[in-house]
Amino acid sequence: MKLKRIGIVANIEKEKMADHVKSLKKWLEEKGLEVFLGTEISQKIALGGGLKWNDLARKSQLVVALGGDGTMLRTARYVAEYKVPILGINMGGLGYLTEVNLNEMHSTLELVIQGKFTAEKRMMLNVSLKHGKTVTNVGDVLNDVVINRGSLSRMNELEMEVNGKYLTTYKGDGLIVSTPTGSTAYSLSAGGPIVFPGKDLIIINPICPHTLTNRPIIFSEDSNLKITLWSKDNGAVLTLDGQETYRMTSGDVVTVKKSKQVTMLIISPYRSHAEILRSKLGWGDLPPGAKKKKNA
Repeated sequence: MKLKRIGIVANIEKEKMADHVKSLKKWLEEKGLEVFLGTEISQKIALGGGLKWNDLARKSQLVVALGGDGTMLRTARYVAEYKVPILGINMGGLGYLTEVNLNEMHSTLELVIQGKFTAEKRMMLNVSLKHGKTVTNVGDVLNDVVINRGSLSRMNELEMEVNGKYLTTYKGDGLIVSTPTGSTAYSLSAGGPIVFPGKDLIIINPICPHTLTNRPIIFSEDSNLKITLWSKDNGAVLTLDGQETYRMTSGDVVTVKKSKQVTMLIISPYRSHAEILRSKLGWGDLPPGAKKKKNA
């Protein structure tokens, strides 16, 4: 199926982003496509108009996200419920989620517009926060949920239940709950495992645990996690995909489970997930004269 309507979102603060957005919009329109821009982008590059996030996602058959992983995470949270595929264009930086480089953008879009693409369904997590008697569904995340210590460098205690059964109490700086997609983000920096995104799993990774036997654990996708904060004075901060934060006090409860939503990510036609990992992490540099294996 050929695409006819494309939305563009971008981190407009990046250098020359306004020029890239204008150029891409013109290129797509010259191919007869209807192009939608977000309100914020339209105003900053003086094109006028623009659509709110929900309207842009609802009208688009594809959303092109120009920026880095932060741009992709923000886009995913707004677009997921509409089941619209996202194509990430890396504008510099590490970019695990933005698989397509800027110099590959046009050639990739030529294929995508013709319907020649593969979109992976990436698992998301649903998060709720209980404060007192009030329970708030704070949203869905693509990468991770992080409970970290507050402004004071004091240890927190996080009581963990899995499917209603007590598991352990983590004592340390905090806890990361991530998806396979998020396993290469904060969790990786904290010593967590890399999990390929083909399988839906939930990864628990303690941050600087006081008990050295508290190691990362991988749970099945149907696990329901309940995390209770016990803190004498400094509280903690709940962070969703590095985008939103909530203050927590002693007795607050965070519940994490698999979301009903998924993020549809268009994968690069030029490299595999294994190759992306190698290039981003600097693995396996070949010695001089060695031949690169095919289909890696």
